[in-house]
Amino acid sequence: MLERYRTVRGPGNLEIVIKKSRFIGHIMPVTTEEEAVAFIDEIKKKHWNATHNCSAYMIGERDEIQKQSDDGEPSGTAGKPILEVIKNQQLKNVAIVVTRYFGGIMLGAGGLIRAYTDGAVAAIEAGEAITKVLHREVFVELDYTWLGKVENELRSREVRTGETGFTDKVTLTCLPPDSETEAFIAWITDLTQGQSRITEGQRLYFIEGE
Repeated sequence: MLERYRTVRGPGNLEIVIKKSRFIGHIMPVTTEEEAVAFIDEIKKKHWNATHNCSAYMIGERDEIQKQSDDGEPSGTAGKPILEVIKNQQLKNVAIVVTRYFGGIMLGAGGLIRAYTDGAVAAIEAGEAITKVLHREVFVELDYTWLGKVENELRSREVRTGETGFTDKVTLTCLPPDSETEAFIAWITDLTQGQSRITEGQRLYFIEGE
């Protein structure tokens, strides 16, 4: 799993007008090719009367899946520029559709490339680019006498935390960055003088800065 990657927060759409043609950029975070295709089909059904619904998507940790469609525009003037925007913005696991309603003025190949580029940028703006960072669940079981001190130290270090369990002992769910797991466990062990029981859980992605 990647330690960090850029994607978008959620679906979004934004319209721009270029020489009387309406270009609507739509974006959706996706994790599979099936999700990407379903999203593109959904936009095509919604804008069935549009002149074109051009698209591109890129999926996978190593960008294994990359597809594009000009949807009737001259070859290389729509799908490729959209895909290039995804690459240039270093996004992963996103699908973009740029819908065009022709306004009566021909744009030419260069104009189309710029227009679909701008449409893709507008879509990303609407979806809000974010960075996801890989974290690791670390469960810290300790006596109640340690709770105040450990919680204070976690807040001081701004360690992300999850739910706290209360039984005969207290179990804190800590979520340090995955790359810092070993150092975190060593620190918490030292902090509690070896009197805590520590186990690791699953890896989870969280939005950076939130």
